[in-house]
Amino acid sequence: MKASLRQQFERLALRLSELDATLSDPTMASDMKRFRELTREHAEVASLVERFQRFEQRERDLAAARGMLADPEMAELAQDEINAALADTERLHFELQTALLPRDPDDARNAFLEIRAGTGGDESALFAADLARMYLRHCERRGWRSELMSESVSDLGGYKEVVFRIEGDAVYAQLKFESGGHRVQRVPTTETQGRIHTSACTVAVLPEADEADEVQLNPAELRIDTFRASGAGGQHVNKTDSAIRITHLPTGIVAECQDDRSQHRNKAKAMAVLAARLREKDRSERAAKEAAARKGLIGSGDRSDRIRTYNFPQGRLTDHRINLTLYKLQAVLDGDLDEVTAALQAAQSAEQLAALESGMA
Repeated sequence: MKASLRQQFERLALRLSELDATLSDPTMASDMKRFRELTREHAEVASLVERFQRFEQRERDLAAARGMLADPEMAELAQDEINAALADTERLHFELQTALLPRDPDDARNAFLEIRAGTGGDESALFAADLARMYLRHCERRGWRSELMSESVSDLGGYKEVVFRIEGDAVYAQLKFESGGHRVQRVPTTETQGRIHTSACTVAVLPEADEADEVQLNPAELRIDTFRASGAGGQHVNKTDSAIRITHLPTGIVAECQDDRSQHRNKAKAMAVLAARLREKDRSERAAKEAAARKGLIGSGDRSDRIRTYNFPQGRLTDHRINLTLYKLQAVLDGDLDEVTAALQAAQSAEQLAALESGMA
């Protein structure tokens, strides 16, 4: 292990001692927000320090085993211990390096998932519905809760636009790589001559802000409109102006919600979506500035980027960012996104690890 990396873990051990002392202070109970933050940091630091201590122990074991090689009676046993200790130290070293990679502070958050039809007319809207089904199936597989926020249905039953709120463990960390352009190649149901068409949709995944971190919205900068909900909903939707559309006048960003019968609850949900979109706008602008200096492997999530192609005739899915090709298109469309997500996360970690190592060189 490089001396610079070892020093980082030694500093973490000191930080753990500081956290132990701070959290044992009875006055901490008066500031629960600060207490929760420090408790979370303590758990993370303690896990890293414990792993580093195991690494150091296996280093000592390795040195002791090498010292036993000179004894003919112990040589075979020593070699077995050397092999085991080398494997352990290599694994722990990689885990420790990976643990120091920069983390997205939004990874643990819930998320808003937005799908919009793009080029391709009715076929694009039908593909948007297929993507919505894929993500909802994935949510079921992961044990996440999904909530429809708003929808605009096309004539053939697809989606011009649909927005879901996804709640669960590390939702944003798992879904954030889905932001971008999704392209489909297939024979549309409306095609009479069997020709393959190419259509596209855009997907955006926005982290949901905590109330304390919520974007502060000036009421004077908002235009709030009520309207009657469209789509499924029985007779009620034809009688009450319960749907809410909120426009942020300085940016022109719009959010709406029509899923609930309560105008008040629809307004609260629309405000949450608007805050997430404004937060994402700020985030994207910062990412664009950083990308101007260094183009990232995964990209900035620019919605105009073509990130993935779903080829139905060949049963093939291709993620263009990491040159991943899988011939299991139907399984993916049924919600099995784990292999794709894992590959994207591994690619990002590999790039970050390379940057970390070059910085320590």
